[in-house]
Amino acid sequence: MTQLTELIQRYPVLAECRGQIQDAADALIACFAAGGKLLVCGNGGSAADADHIVGELMKGYLKPRPLAQDVQALLRAADPALGPQLASALQSGLPAMNLAAHTALSTAFANDVNAALFYAQAALGYGKKGDVLLGISTSGNAMNVRAALVVARVCGMTTIGLSGQGGGTMAPLCDILISVPARKTFEIQELHLPVYHCLCATVEEHFFA
Repeated sequence: MTQLTELIQRYPVLAECRGQIQDAADALIACFAAGGKLLVCGNGGSAADADHIVGELMKGYLKPRPLAQDVQALLRAADPALGPQLASALQSGLPAMNLAAHTALSTAFANDVNAALFYAQAALGYGKKGDVLLGISTSGNAMNVRAALVVARVCGMTTIGLSGQGGGTMAPLCDILISVPARKTFEIQELHLPVYHCLCATVEEHFFA
């Protein structure tokens, strides 16, 4: 049983999002396979969700992710004392970054330029063609997330939106939009979590089966 099929069984209300969730998983797999990275942004609870996503991708989530044997050998050779511990403890990660986590950059840009455009600045600085930007907004109308999506498109990144019913004004800026069928903020957030858990599990299954 695939992660997506299991998700729909547990959350039948998400059946209408099945195609978009699959498209988002495929886009993430293509990005990581090509050496790209994921940038995530959101506000409030969605910023916390961005952190959650990064945590699931940067280390083992449902599966063990031992380092490749050649990498383990290099670590052991690099430091006879510390190398063996690094080789056995470290896990293979999928590169992902929460744009809300960069306090010095965000506060400097907010103070010097425009707080509403910080995510756009971060996307411009960190992003490159082939990367993915995931913008999370329960309303779909967060101006700072929309600005980041605009920049991501200009940079040649794939844009994914995670929102509530309808997708709001960020919908036209998303190559893939997962708009869960809920309108109240807390209900939207309750559905976002299983969606991104499914995405993380599907991507991990592909690379670390």
